Amino acid sequence: MLTITIEQIGSWIGSYFWPFVRISALFMAAPVFGANMVPVRIRIMLAFTLSLLVAPMLPAAPGVDPVSLAGMALIAQQVLIGVAMGFMVHMVFQTLVIAGEAMANGMGLGFARMVDPANGVQVPVISQFLIIMATMLFVTLNGHLMLIDLLVRSFELLPIGQGGLSPAGFRMVAAWGSQMFIGALLVALPAVTAMLVVNISMGVITRAAPQLNIFAVGFPLMILLGFIFIALTTPAMLNQFTSLMMDSFDGIIAILEAK
Repeated sequence: MLTITIEQIGSWIGSYFWPFVRISALFMAAPVFGANMVPVRIRIMLAFTLSLLVAPMLPAAPGVDPVSLAGMALIAQQVLIGVAMGFMVHMVFQTLVIAGEAMANGMGLGFARMVDPANGVQVPVISQFLIIMATMLFVTLNGHLMLIDLLVRSFELLPIGQGGLSPAGFRMVAAWGSQMFIGALLVALPAVTAMLVVNISMGVITRAAPQLNIFAVGFPLMILLGFIFIALTTPAMLNQFTSLMMDSFDGIIAILEAK
């Protein structure tokens, strides 16, 4: 007669539960997966399906009761690992929001805002355009699959129950925030520099011809030239975004391996 003990049932459930916690935490923080437009049920189903596929390949899960104090600490540990991985990639997308803000202010479109469906906040229309382009590029380059591959590898680099992120890993995540502003500067620099030249030119024209209505001529001209500069520099922006995305994947591996 086949007998199944409570301990065996708990071990079987835990082998799927602990990976599910880390995977669902990443899907909560990562771009595309964690967008507000993606229903929570879809995210849970994706995390559950991936857990079913990954769990058989992992070593035996620790026999820890999830409702105990040790279980709560292990849950928090797995959540921090998943959120840190997703947050690093999410900051790459935020570079485009910051770059779009700078370009929109230079064009005189800082007041033109719309709701970002991915984050539920208002961003300049230029930022929204760049985010849409980056999302399509992210999916086209299989960035979502690369992120899932890193997630599966994380169970080898940081097995469940054998320690979480080290203090050096947390410092790397915090330091990556500086890369977000550096990347935004590199993305927006060509268009912002060009708009600065246009603004200086309009100031010289106004000084030379005071009777010229700068508000009637200057603003439409700056907006038109701004869109032209953005169209000319978009390929370079997307190349910079691709470089930042690959750097973020390398950074994820670094924080997982940090001691």
